[in-house]
Amino acid sequence: MSRPSEQSPQGGFRARLHTIIFEADTPAGKAFDVALLWAIVFSIAAVMLESVSSVRVRYATALMVAEWIFTILFALEYVLRLIAVRRPLDYARSFFGLVDLLAILPSFLSVFFPGAQTLLVLRVLRLLRVFRVLKLGHLLGQAEVLLTALRASRAKITVFLGFVLTVDVVMGAIMYMVEGEEHGFDSIPRSMYWAIVTMTTVGFGDITPKTVPGQFIASVLMIMGYGILAVPTGIVSVELAAAANARPDTQACPGCGKQGHDLDARFCKACGTALDWAPAKPAA
Repeated sequence: MSRPSEQSPQGGFRARLHTIIFEADTPAGKAFDVALLWAIVFSIAAVMLESVSSVRVRYATALMVAEWIFTILFALEYVLRLIAVRRPLDYARSFFGLVDLLAILPSFLSVFFPGAQTLLVLRVLRLLRVFRVLKLGHLLGQAEVLLTALRASRAKITVFLGFVLTVDVVMGAIMYMVEGEEHGFDSIPRSMYWAIVTMTTVGFGDITPKTVPGQFIASVLMIMGYGILAVPTGIVSVELAAAANARPDTQACPGCGKQGHDLDARFCKACGTALDWAPAKPAA
C-alpha cells in the first residue's frame, strides 16, 4: 500500500476517493489511471481528426459530440480531484492541476472564440501520468535535474540572447544599406529577419543577397552562426553536470507537489509543508 500523505484526507469518502484518483498502486487506482489515459488518447485523436477537412465534413457532428463528452468527463474528474485533497487551492496551482484545467478550458472558450478547441491538444500533457502508472517515477527525478539546469542557465542565456539580438540589429541595418529594396531588403525589420534565418543556419532562401559585399557579409554571418548555436548548448551542459552532481531530493511535497528540495530539507521551500510524509493527526 502507498504511504499516506499530508495532502490526503484522513478517512471517509474523500479518503477512498483520494486512493482511487491519486494512488496508482491499488487495483482501483490503477484501473482509474489506465481508463483516464485511454480517454486522453481518444480525445486527442478526435481533436486531430477534426482538423482534417475531409473527416470534418463527414463526421463534424460526431466529433463535436465526442469532444463535449470528453470535456464533461474531464471536468467531472477535475472537480473530484479538488474534493479528494485537503488543499484544493494548492493542487489547482500545481503543474498537474493547471494541466487538468487547461484540458477542459478550450472547449468552453470555443463557444466565444471559434477554433479555440484546437488547444485541446494540450491534453497530451496529461499523459505524463503514465510515469506513475508504469512505475517510472525515477525518470521524473531526471526531469527535475534537467529543469534545475535550465533554471541555473537562465541568466547566462538571457545575456547571450541579448548579444545575439544586438548582432541581428546591426547586421540587419548593414544589409538594408548594402542590398537595398531592389534586392528584397526593403526594411530593417525584414533584414533582421534574414539575419536571424542566416545565423540559425535555417536558410529559407526567400531573401538572398545579390551583391558581392552582401554575399561576403552573409558568409561571415553563416560562420558566426555555428558558434552561436554552440554557446547555449555549452551553458546548459555545464549546469546539467552540476545539477546531476548535486542530486536534489526528488520527493514531491505532499502539500503543493513541488520537487527539487535539498537532501536534508525537512519542510517544503515553497509552501512550508513537512516533507516527512507523516499523516496529519486528527484533531482532538
